[in-house]
Amino acid sequence: MTQDLLYERLAERMRRQIQRGVLRAGERLPSLRRLGRDQRISLATAVEAYQQLEREGLIEARPRSGYYVRAAPAAAPRSHHARHLARAPTPMRNPALLGVLDVQSRRDLVPLHAATPAAALLPSAALCASVTRAMRRDPDVALGYTVPQGLPALRERIAQRYAQCGVEVDPDEVIVTAGAMEAISLTLRTLTRPGDIVILETPTYHGLLQAVAAQGLRVLEIPNHPGRGLDPAQLRELLERHAVRAALLVPNFNNPLGSLTSEAAKREIVAACAAHGTVLIEDDLYGELAYSGERPSPLRRYDDGEHVITCGSYSKILAPGLRVGWMIGGRRRSELLRTKSFSTVATATLPQLALIDFLARHDIERGLRRLRRALAGNAQAYRQALLDHWPDGIAVAEPAGGMTLWVELPERIDGQALFEAALARGIGILPGHLFSNRGDYTHHVRLSCGQPWDRAMEAALKTLGDLAKQLMR
Repeated sequence: MTQDLLYERLAERMRRQIQRGVLRAGERLPSLRRLGRDQRISLATAVEAYQQLEREGLIEARPRSGYYVRAAPAAAPRSHHARHLARAPTPMRNPALLGVLDVQSRRDLVPLHAATPAAALLPSAALCASVTRAMRRDPDVALGYTVPQGLPALRERIAQRYAQCGVEVDPDEVIVTAGAMEAISLTLRTLTRPGDIVILETPTYHGLLQAVAAQGLRVLEIPNHPGRGLDPAQLRELLERHAVRAALLVPNFNNPLGSLTSEAAKREIVAACAAHGTVLIEDDLYGELAYSGERPSPLRRYDDGEHVITCGSYSKILAPGLRVGWMIGGRRRSELLRTKSFSTVATATLPQLALIDFLARHDIERGLRRLRRALAGNAQAYRQALLDHWPDGIAVAEPAGGMTLWVELPERIDGQALFEAALARGIGILPGHLFSNRGDYTHHVRLSCGQPWDRAMEAALKTLGDLAKQLMR
């Protein structure tokens, strides 16, 4: 058995002991040398196991004292069902994905299903003024075609924004798209062929699953872990066993978990994909929405333009309906631009002109600070309400950013049944199985925390809790 598997197995066993109360909060754990001796493992394996549990927030190292079990929150995320890697790639086989758009488009529901910020948190009035100015300035230009790559002034703004977080981007690498999903779909269409193997996180956003399905690709799933994101060792294992064409990853605030992959892990992920000739497609949609206020690096920071294609959008931070995103193509810019030209000719001109006007007049960082604070407060309030009003035994992942909450239900509650019961009461949520290629997570649901916390939202969450309790009977 490899050292990786040994430390994973040891960490898993200790994790279960902590969750079941066998190892209690505050209890001192065996020293590394004693653990190695008792378990007949190397010191390096013992260190790996303790470090993994420490990253998950289950234990802590105290100076000159050793390792101790941390006091757990009221409900710590479990999600251990996704710890093991898939042994073989599989085609897309979750037919329920096809019905998602029916719910996503409904406006008569309490919008706990929609991962978008409340309109009050976005600069709608200022953007409307920018749209008006763009139209008045030159209506023929605003309503006409523009260059396929996107307006140069907007591409410069996008490159400047990345420069602020330490990432050097040439504006000529940037291709403007109709949102991040078009950027991802065009990248898959350009660089993969039906039957190719791609790596996706699990759980992951259902839109990414649909994009992969549209290209006829086979999927290998890699766990995204609550609290710590992606594990480079697990990625390397998949790359060594399979001929992987591309990896489509969300290291910054995965939807639905809201987890953040460490900077050290990102560097390892880029290096591993480069070593195996695997294209890294990065969905950086939520990168600006760190609750800490510190913008984490995109994977592109650790690449030289050879292996990473970063996709992003203004949808979550300014206006979903503008549908303006981008891809940073590096050396593949010409291939991607050719696909863009043949597919949609160009991205709409008016939204680009409006964004150029808006970004020239307003400090985007000021608005982002307000948005981050609001989302962080919402996440905390929503999460506490779930723990207060839902059945005992739930586990709620604690996001580090973004606007989604991932809830693991007791095994007696089916996520699809709760989703249907909620719809009947006018409340939108999403069942967990939508976030897996194989339809896993049947005892999970995803909620959005983009709407402001108020009495109506608390009442909706309490109603959901009552419905969940009824399903346990």
